[in-house]
Amino acid sequence: MRLNASRTIKAALVTAVATSALVIPTAGSATAATPSAAGVAADSIDATCRSHSRNYVVRTYYRGPGKYTLRCGTATWGWKHIKARHGWDRTMDRKISAAIWSGKPNGRGGFSTYTNQCPSVEKFRTIIGTPAGRYDLLTAYKVNTVAAAKC
Repeated sequence: MRLNASRTIKAALVTAVATSALVIPTAGSATAATPSAAGVAADSIDATCRSHSRNYVVRTYYRGPGKYTLRCGTATWGWKHIKARHGWDRTMDRKISAAIWSGKPNGRGGFSTYTNQCPSVEKFRTIIGTPAGRYDLLTAYKVNTVAAAKC
C-alpha cells in the first residue's frame, strides 16, 4: 500500500510540474513581453497628455534594474517634443525600448543602437535627463548622419 501511495504522489507531482511548464510563459516568449509588438499609437498618448500635466509618465523603459521614463513633457523635452520634432509612429516606442535596453551609452546621457557592420553606424539615439528628472527621456530620434570610421 505504501509503495502505491508513493507512486501516486510522484505521478501527481510530475503532472503538476509538466502542466505548469506549459502554462507559465518564459521570459523570451511573446506572452511574457511587456510592450506590445505593434507599439503605442500617438493618439492614445496624445489623449493622455491632454488631460495630464507635463510631468505625467506615459511610458516606462528598463535597462537591467534601471528604470527610465517618458513624460508628457513640453515642446523642448519628453513625448510632446519627440512627436513634434521627430515624429511618432508605432515603431518609435519599440526603437526607444531597444536603445535603452540593449544600446550602447552614447556620451549624451543616453543610449544608441548601431548597425551590425564595419564600420558600425549609429541608427537611433536617445538622450536622458530632463528638468523633471534625471532618468527621464529628453528626446529620441533616428540618426541620419554617417560618421566615417575605419575598421
